Amino acid sequence: MDCAARTHSVVSTATMTSALFSKNSAHSRVFTVKCSSKNLSLDDASSGLVERPWKVADARLVLEDGSIWKAKSFGARGTQVGEVVFNTSLTGYQEIITDPSYAGQFVLMTNPHIGNTGINFDDEESMQCFLAGLVIRSLSISTSNWRCTETLGDYLAERNIMGIYDVDTRAITRRLREDGSLIGVLSTENSKSDEELLEMSRTWDIVGVDLISGVSCKSPYQWIDRTGSDWEFNDNGRNNETFNVVAYDFGIKHNILRRLASYGCKITAVPSTWPASETLKMKPDGVLFSNGPGDPSAVPYAVEAVKELIGKVPVFGICMGHQLLGQALGGKTFKMKFGHHGGNHPVRNLRNGCVEISAQNHNYAVDPESLPDGVEVTHVNLNDGSCAGLASSKMKLMSLQYHPEASPGPHDSDPVFGEFIQLMKQEKVKA
Repeated sequence: MDCAARTHSVVSTATMTSALFSKNSAHSRVFTVKCSSKNLSLDDASSGLVERPWKVADARLVLEDGSIWKAKSFGARGTQVGEVVFNTSLTGYQEIITDPSYAGQFVLMTNPHIGNTGINFDDEESMQCFLAGLVIRSLSISTSNWRCTETLGDYLAERNIMGIYDVDTRAITRRLREDGSLIGVLSTENSKSDEELLEMSRTWDIVGVDLISGVSCKSPYQWIDRTGSDWEFNDNGRNNETFNVVAYDFGIKHNILRRLASYGCKITAVPSTWPASETLKMKPDGVLFSNGPGDPSAVPYAVEAVKELIGKVPVFGICMGHQLLGQALGGKTFKMKFGHHGGNHPVRNLRNGCVEISAQNHNYAVDPESLPDGVEVTHVNLNDGSCAGLASSKMKLMSLQYHPEASPGPHDSDPVFGEFIQLMKQEKVKA
């Protein structure tokens, strides 16, 4: 209520108090109440002539099921379409928004409070943001981390990434769990009607689209940076031997490269379309097939490259690389209902019986029943029983559906990089 509207009631209260405590009273006290006024009526405030001290809803998220979610915008403005997925991580939103595997997707964070640690340029997982947008419940009004150099909103605006907040992320998450991942349109443009946005969501599809070519490097490059000494947590059992590794960049995260380098690998990253024949000419000790976005069935050229390298050199697949290995072996992949996205997924290592808490980000999985004899399922997701790892000693291959390099964590699965080293070492001994 405007201050001018409150003046009458305040003065009345003061008058009443003065009557109760006269000047002759032992308990009397004199006070003055002042209230400034801009001479604006309540009608002016309700008509919008008075600027509100808070942000109002100026964005819409329209889902293909017909639901419309009003929200407040931050970051870039405009209209964007994408697949909505939810991520259950409590920390690491900067690593999430710079993960190329989220290309074409809106990431909804189930943790309600986002932005409190701001942004720093040491935690980037790639050189740019590929996600379609960010959906959160509460945007922090301040940052409190000593490494912070920029706010989340400014960071997204500079990279033309849309974000919304003050939306019921819990309700949307329940809808995604019940109905599966949904296509949505995020817009700050009042000129577009709800019907237009709904039509956009129902005519756009992410299945069968090659998203890898848009996030991969364009030419080979050398990677030499290791995990910083301040963040190194697992240096047991290392040796001084160097292994030459060719890493196929399907959207590779920087921390995968850092962890490989920390384990003694000299790495050459190559584009997703790099011919297998050129890889063999480089005489690598091993080949890594990285993580990446989208449908593995949409990139047959990558499947062919993997198929040509299996059995000729030790290979290690992570996430998309795991799915490509499954297809190259003759297996099938399928789209999951809402995928796995978060830093708290339990996985059982069937070889030693241990349970690892893992970071995951994928919408597709390998059907273990479709794999040929001689391929072992090594890991299983304990939430839904899906295949989380493969291996074959005869074909010199290993893979994980999740991220052993996870930053900021968990780090339960980091020793798998040492297993890849052992696989390459055994092959060197044979040679």
